[in-house]
Amino acid sequence: MITKARLTAVALAAACANGALAMEVAGFEFNGYSRGGPVFGYSDGVKGGLSLGGDLQKFRLGNEGDNGIEVNFARTFEVGGARWKVNYMPAKWGSGDISTEQAFVEVSGLSFMPDAKFWAGQRRLRIQDVHIVDNFLMGYGDSQGAGVTDIPVGIGKLGLGIFTADKFDSSLPKGVKARRINADLSEIATNPGGTLRVLLTAVDGSGLAKGGSGSGLSLLHNQKDFLLPGMSNSLFLQTSQGHARIDGQFEGLSPTSAGKRVTRIADAVNWQSGRFGGQALIAYQTNKDELTSATTKDFSLGGRGSYAFHKNVKGIAELSTTTRKSSTGPDQRLSKVTLAAAIAMSEDFWSRPELRLYVTKANWNQAAAQANASTFGANGKTSRTLVGVQYEVWW
Repeated sequence: MITKARLTAVALAAACANGALAMEVAGFEFNGYSRGGPVFGYSDGVKGGLSLGGDLQKFRLGNEGDNGIEVNFARTFEVGGARWKVNYMPAKWGSGDISTEQAFVEVSGLSFMPDAKFWAGQRRLRIQDVHIVDNFLMGYGDSQGAGVTDIPVGIGKLGLGIFTADKFDSSLPKGVKARRINADLSEIATNPGGTLRVLLTAVDGSGLAKGGSGSGLSLLHNQKDFLLPGMSNSLFLQTSQGHARIDGQFEGLSPTSAGKRVTRIADAVNWQSGRFGGQALIAYQTNKDELTSATTKDFSLGGRGSYAFHKNVKGIAELSTTTRKSSTGPDQRLSKVTLAAAIAMSEDFWSRPELRLYVTKANWNQAAAQANASTFGANGKTSRTLVGVQYEVWW
């Protein structure tokens, strides 16, 4: 007798054999992300990670310097018209241990609020990223909590969450406590093709170096068909203080860490015009440590473009320049250019899997070399070349 579990396993195997990238069989979902590959040309053990340290300063093409995989498993059950979803995501990055990125339960389709989704556990509530710098500028989650998303409120949708800072695999240091509340209002229509999203953050804690409170506000405006058809624009205006991080999460939760005062303005453009697609970013961020008053001012400008010479063959180029001005030292500068040839699934910029052969050339000034003497600036080096092959896939 062939059981339901056996049939599900057979169906999953068949889907994999046919190259399906997103799978849902009998209510079971399987998706994930992975990148990796060998670096053939490098020195001093530096295989990537060339950055001055700002949140939006690691332009990642030919500069990842790591290998890893995240695999997400979810199963949905329907009971009396309601839907229960159990979700688990393990991850493995570099030489570290396997970690739990997500482990939560969600219920939706309830009679009193059918569109809302109630959840509890550890959930990554990521809102929006800028892919070329591998950073989610807005999001809340990544720690133990509970909440609700997709509440209709007339002008848009509301999400609410309350969190501790404990995680599935770890807890806060002894004597430290922290709680965070987030309110996320999305899909607010502002103009034709334009929407606004607002994220509020409030933090309260104890056992920290200087107080335990914090607050944050993020505004995101997304615009379709920006200037030209097929082009979109995302404008971020953000501020935070104390133990609230600029993206909506926790900041500095240790007995010796203080909070920060951070402001950020960032603008990202995405486009796809025939065979030519890409993403570009300009950003400025200020950071002030509330304990030492040390400040940094970070500037980022860069972009990645791809051109499909064939349905499955692309040429890719990424150029960037970044600066860091610090109250404790001279101005730092780092510039990078990467050229790559890629095998892809389609002509689109976002097509994955993608297999790339790349050459990266980066240079920086002496101040950046001194500030990063333990990594890429070792022995006073002010330039490096990296050559490698990388795969990137999400499904």
